[in-house]
Amino acid sequence: MENVIMLDLKVAEKRRLAEGIWLFDLVHPEGNDLPPFTAGGHIPVRTPSGAMRHYSLSNNPSERHRYQIAVKHEPNSRGGSRSMVEETAVGDLLSVDEPGNDFPLGDAPDYLLIAGGIGITPILAMARQLTDQGKSFHLVYCSRSADQAGFLDVLNSDAVNGKITIHHDDGDPDAVYDFWDLLETPSKTHVYCCGPKPLMEEILGMTGHWPESAIHFEDFSPVERTRAEDKAFSVTLAKSGQRVEVAADQTILEALREAGFKTVSSCESGTCGTCKTGLLEGQADHRDMVLMDEEKSGQIMICVSRSTDGDLVLDL
Repeated sequence: MENVIMLDLKVAEKRRLAEGIWLFDLVHPEGNDLPPFTAGGHIPVRTPSGAMRHYSLSNNPSERHRYQIAVKHEPNSRGGSRSMVEETAVGDLLSVDEPGNDFPLGDAPDYLLIAGGIGITPILAMARQLTDQGKSFHLVYCSRSADQAGFLDVLNSDAVNGKITIHHDDGDPDAVYDFWDLLETPSKTHVYCCGPKPLMEEILGMTGHWPESAIHFEDFSPVERTRAEDKAFSVTLAKSGQRVEVAADQTILEALREAGFKTVSSCESGTCGTCKTGLLEGQADHRDMVLMDEEKSGQIMICVSRSTDGDLVLDL
């Protein structure tokens, strides 16, 4: 597997931001500046469970002393964000990779920023940067209720000076925000949207007549790593000869972690290539979006791919 260079950062602040959402401020233990990031960016964090998770940065990109992230508490998850909330305390060190950005803020005469739920995190960083730059924007933040909306104090302060619309639907499908007035007529505005799948699909459906280059999405929807028809199998680690059982509802990566192996991963959705592992024997069901056809006989992405029939032997 490929090596990832990590930074050990200290949890300087941890607090409940909203119902089910926790805020973390991460700083260098010695007070050093952190690598720069851009609005819409994220950091990969190794959670206490061992799982690697990407968290969007919500603070102003001009800040170099901290990374601020918000984590949604998923009590029924297998680790990752759950372990961040339940097992992390102020003063703890977390391993963090340098920032990346799959949702960059481009140049435009005007901006429409749309956020739903935890999707406010990268959108807030954008709003903070645009405020510093004196640029015009309209931010629409949708949530079920005020109790479930994060950063309301910031959105109602001078930290962001665009037009801010906050909408709570109280779980009523008939009370969702109507974006059509904002999207009916295409303009030179660029639209940035982050949130749950229904929101993304709504905005996508309303912007089909807009220039494709003006519409930008980041999807926080969970990835389906296993399927109902999956069966249990085992993997053998060639270097030690140890055999690890992989349950039908479990990935190879999860099984290895459960067995006590420290494994490097990042996206855990088959899109980044970090967990690429040598495949010495067996037939793999490749579910990633990284490997070329000629690589599939000798490599496997253990975060999503599994066996088609029988056991696998891995170069570990």
